[in-house]
Amino acid sequence: MAVEPSTPGTVRPGGRTARVRAAVLRAAEDALVERGFSGLDLGDIAQRAEVGRTTVYRRWGSTTALVADLLADMAEQSLPRTDSGSLAGDLRANARLVRRTLADPRQGALFRAVIVAATCDPDAAEALRHFYRRRVEEWAPCVAAAVERGELPPDTDGFEVVRAVSAPLYYRMLTTAEPLDEAAADRAAEAAEAAARAGAYRRRDG
Repeated sequence: MAVEPSTPGTVRPGGRTARVRAAVLRAAEDALVERGFSGLDLGDIAQRAEVGRTTVYRRWGSTTALVADLLADMAEQSLPRTDSGSLAGDLRANARLVRRTLADPRQGALFRAVIVAATCDPDAAEALRHFYRRRVEEWAPCVAAAVERGELPPDTDGFEVVRAVSAPLYYRMLTTAEPLDEAAADRAAEAAEAAARAGAYRRRDG
């Protein structure tokens, strides 16, 4: 789904271990943005983070494990879902958050690099799936709330609705050079809402 672009240099409390992890993950982000997944090297990341190579190799062991931890950290830092009181408001908030993330020069490049990694590395693919699973789980309750309010059919699949919001934005980022503006985000939210109201995302047994 989406994360709010992080502020460079921010470190969460928790002692030396947390500081080391934050420095290494920040260095991994830099390397992914600059070189992509194929250019990742644990020794280079250790040097960038000003951390001992042994520490990095012992804790992460591989670039794939490091990318997985980076995605886990990004999921932890993601903003909580909006509760606007309406399906339209909630889906629009989700779409705009996705757009802000993908349109951000750093975060957008980072997501593209991770997606490329996932196409050629099974462990990176699983880490990416886990990241999106967490984000969809965060936002799916807004669909359940809409069902309770009578806005949607009772058997609407919340996961499918939330995925439908972000899918057009990722597709546009990966396949065109068109800017990801707020209008595109709002269209994605409106389309997902209309389809959900029409019953397109009702669960089908069998």
